[in-house]
Amino acid sequence: MYRLRDLARLRRPASLVVLAFATIIAFGTVLLALPQATESGESAGFVTALFTSTSAVCVTGLIVVDTPGYWSTFGEVVILGLIQIGGFGIMSLATVLSLLVTRRVRLRMQITAGTETKSVTLGDVRQLVSGIVRVTLIFESVLWLILTLRLWTSNGDSIGHAAYMGLFHSISAFNNAGFALYSDSLEGFATDPWIMIPVALAVIAGGLGFPVWVELWRHTRHRRENPSWTLHARITLVTTAVLLVVGWVAFLLLEWSNPDTMGRLGVGEKVLTGFFQSVMPRTAGFNSLPFGEMNTQTLFVTDMLMFVGGGSAGTAGGIKVTTFALLAFVLYATIRGEPSVHVGNRRLAAGVAQQAITIVLLAIGLVFSATLILMIITPFTLDEILFEAISAFSTVGLSTGITGHLGTPGELIIIALMFIGRLGPITLASALALRRRVRRFELPEERPIVG
Repeated sequence: MYRLRDLARLRRPASLVVLAFATIIAFGTVLLALPQATESGESAGFVTALFTSTSAVCVTGLIVVDTPGYWSTFGEVVILGLIQIGGFGIMSLATVLSLLVTRRVRLRMQITAGTETKSVTLGDVRQLVSGIVRVTLIFESVLWLILTLRLWTSNGDSIGHAAYMGLFHSISAFNNAGFALYSDSLEGFATDPWIMIPVALAVIAGGLGFPVWVELWRHTRHRRENPSWTLHARITLVTTAVLLVVGWVAFLLLEWSNPDTMGRLGVGEKVLTGFFQSVMPRTAGFNSLPFGEMNTQTLFVTDMLMFVGGGSAGTAGGIKVTTFALLAFVLYATIRGEPSVHVGNRRLAAGVAQQAITIVLLAIGLVFSATLILMIITPFTLDEILFEAISAFSTVGLSTGITGHLGTPGELIIIALMFIGRLGPITLASALALRRRVRRFELPEERPIVG
């Protein structure tokens, strides 16, 4: 009974999660509003500080002021700290919630079978958090070393400046934040594979999620035992690879001859920039090509990639690749008239399909509502506003260049989208998975016309 009471207290973690992230954002806003945080020595406006703090904690990367030109070194360090706290917090939160959901389901099954099970213990949480810390530090340290050496040896930077720039961009990349200390993001390095490829790989690594890295480590360490892959890891890895290839090909086809983006590059450089821009909607927010100059078709493809996002329990945003893939399997099973959904050699647990559909429909409703409001209060086109809204909700950080021109009401809407998009899918998914209501009676059945 004690363990049941413990689980009951954890059934509704949404309020605690929202409070924790809101507190961090508020603290960051206060620090960024200090005169020491700006190059001019004047206090940043409240909305500017709030927008930047929210974007950093939610690892989005959208900005209303030029990061290297507006913020001082102190301000940049504050932003970097908020990114690290936000990315680490998201991975820890999502991983612990997934553990809670798994244990809760096992508890229900074993109670039905009349057996005993373990609850979520403090040791489980400590082990998960320490593992996330190790994975984060390993990836960020490796990328930091690579970027520092490249900037020092080839970019003409001093070793101290190269180390600082390398540290900032390594943390921003692994956490899928998209903040850069270059006014044109990474456009100046668009044809440098020693910068582009490591950054892209770090973005992919952060976007896969900690549970997938546990699987990869387990398979590497116990290769001879040939351990089986979990359904989550298989779906995440395969769907991520497919979307990366699809985005890569789409960017190459749509921007190959565009003189304002890829048209001026050589074949190898086009392949490199196409790959990099296919990775960024996972949701990192760096850009090596100006999105404001891209074709409308390219923006639409990017909208779809951003909306899907990356893996669960990682630093990426969006509805997540697992949700997207599950909807595809649900659609396939429905068309075939099958009573249950099967993926590989596994049957989906009851309620998973409804959870995925709920998350997607709510996300679509939120993005469309915000887009409509922004179209009413700003002078920008549908393509630009929809791109901005999806980028904010999916915590991507890509923009066509309109973020700083939305006005205070528009910026507040983007702030809300970033906050809800970062925490909403995680808390909603866990709440739906943990919630179970037993109906004491059923109403008469009737079938309306569908289609």
